[in-house]
Amino acid sequence: MFQVPICRIITTFADMKEIQDINSLYNEVREIISTARQNAVRSVDFSRVQMYWQIGQRIQEEEQKGKERADYGSYLLKNLAKKLEPEYGSGFSVRQLEMCRQFYRTYPIANTVCSQLNWSQYKLLISIQDEYKREYYQLEAVNNCWTKRELERQINSQLYERLLLSNDKESVLAVARKERIPQTPQEIIKDPMVLEFLGLERKAAYYEKDLEQALISHLQMFLLELGNGFTFVARQKRLLIEDDEFFADLVFYNRLLRCFVVIELKTEKLTHQDLGQLQMYVNYYDRVEKTPEENPTIGILLCTAKNDTVVKMSLPETNTSILASQYQLYLPSQEQLKNEVETLRRLAEAPNTGRLD
Repeated sequence: MFQVPICRIITTFADMKEIQDINSLYNEVREIISTARQNAVRSVDFSRVQMYWQIGQRIQEEEQKGKERADYGSYLLKNLAKKLEPEYGSGFSVRQLEMCRQFYRTYPIANTVCSQLNWSQYKLLISIQDEYKREYYQLEAVNNCWTKRELERQINSQLYERLLLSNDKESVLAVARKERIPQTPQEIIKDPMVLEFLGLERKAAYYEKDLEQALISHLQMFLLELGNGFTFVARQKRLLIEDDEFFADLVFYNRLLRCFVVIELKTEKLTHQDLGQLQMYVNYYDRVEKTPEENPTIGILLCTAKNDTVVKMSLPETNTSILASQYQLYLPSQEQLKNEVETLRRLAEAPNTGRLD
């Protein structure tokens, strides 16, 4: 019988240990390099932000010296740009210098400028006139590490205004400032939801499976639209109730609310039967999946259109777990949101019948 010399076995073990040590060292060094590069990029980005802030400060100070001349600011920027552009390029055009000045006017205190945001993000923020709205987007961009593209998408989809449809300004800002943790689904879940990133055509009808597949294919963007604290759990989750099988379209978990979130997709107007089906799924998760320390499951019926009165009449008055959210495949306009706010206000002020006379 062939035998391997014991010294050879020891050598092999030593070689394996050496290889493992080298691999471990390699991974640690890669992490050091990656972190250093990221820090270098952030450092360069923030240095650029500080540069534009300082330029804006100097322009503002110089402009104030000639305040007796109404057109002095325009004269100053044009002549400064003429000298800077040939030497430093288009990054110092009149338009760019105007933004530097606006940047300083918007953030006159240097330490209110966040190092986590770059100049492209600040250009988006300084275009927002409402200081509370601007603060909200700045805080959320930092809290969620939004890229410039993600921040732009949230502003264009009017995330702040949509949250205000079911929350007051103080609550929305308190959550963004991390002064409080959301207590109710309404503080996180938006109505309407904007799913323009799916790229689905605006046609009369399409299958629910198409919508579901599109959401899964764009899961990262859908999580961004859902909001803070969501993680994906399952698609077409099989629920076995005695001998009957049911399938929940999408299941998520929200770590802030500490509960499961079951989403049912409908490509037509909501019906009371849809609400009953979702209620059964929520009951199943509460009674079978939920642990004692977790909060009750939330159900979201995502539909193309809904009747709020039907929703109220179909669910108990004490309902806090089932929500109906209308979705749209295009970015909303300011006028649409104003109309939505007015409709919700009238509905809240209407008698218990829910009629809007």
